[in-house]
Amino acid sequence: MAAPPLPTASQNLKPTTPQTVHTPSPISLQPSTKKSPSKPSKLFRRFRAVFRSFPIISPSCKIPVSLHGSRMGEGHTHMHIHGGTRMTGTLFGYRKARINLVIQESPRCLPILVLELGIQTGKLLQDMGMGLVRIALECEKRPGDKTKIVDEPIWSLYCNGKKSGYGVRREATEDDLSVMQVLHAVSMGAGVLPNETELPEGDLMYMRAQFERVVGSRDSETYYMMNPDGNNGPELSVFFVRI
Repeated sequence: MAAPPLPTASQNLKPTTPQTVHTPSPISLQPSTKKSPSKPSKLFRRFRAVFRSFPIISPSCKIPVSLHGSRMGEGHTHMHIHGGTRMTGTLFGYRKARINLVIQESPRCLPILVLELGIQTGKLLQDMGMGLVRIALECEKRPGDKTKIVDEPIWSLYCNGKKSGYGVRREATEDDLSVMQVLHAVSMGAGVLPNETELPEGDLMYMRAQFERVVGSRDSETYYMMNPDGNNGPELSVFFVRI
């Protein structure tokens, strides 16, 4: 079921409610079949509190580049992914606040991964509408460490080769689960979730799509957002890399 497209600035939008999305029914998301990541340590929680005080980055993500900063070739738009696992990915957040990325096995499952990215929601979704966006999340490789790469607590964040703050893994909050519950019948689409009270952070925006998860090694994993027609390649690629 596809959701309506993002409204234009000229449309009259209803003001938004504070911090909590009203759900039509109690949260009924199903547990994932995958093992949940471990809870964040006390040190990580302390760092996350510091992270929230960092300024929000509004990067210019108009020129597609590789992880090393070079321009992408035209052939990338016809890339076919082999051996990927289909997942549901949702980008959401208040327009002027940090964007969140939630990965689920399906729209009706509890999240298996929740990331808070140091990029403004409205800016990232706008740039995605203008062309391919590549997000690289890098962390340091530690000898003997057996932590799964998506279980790392924090990454350096690059958007199309430009340093754009940090990405932080966190536990799903009640507000996160409320958004997922509201969208549980949506397989793909984008829009603004209706709220009642105006906030300085702006409207609560979302974009949902199918992602292909590709594991390169224990130190690299990629999520490719797939277009519905399957012809134009991913509009968004999220790379997890340990270096």
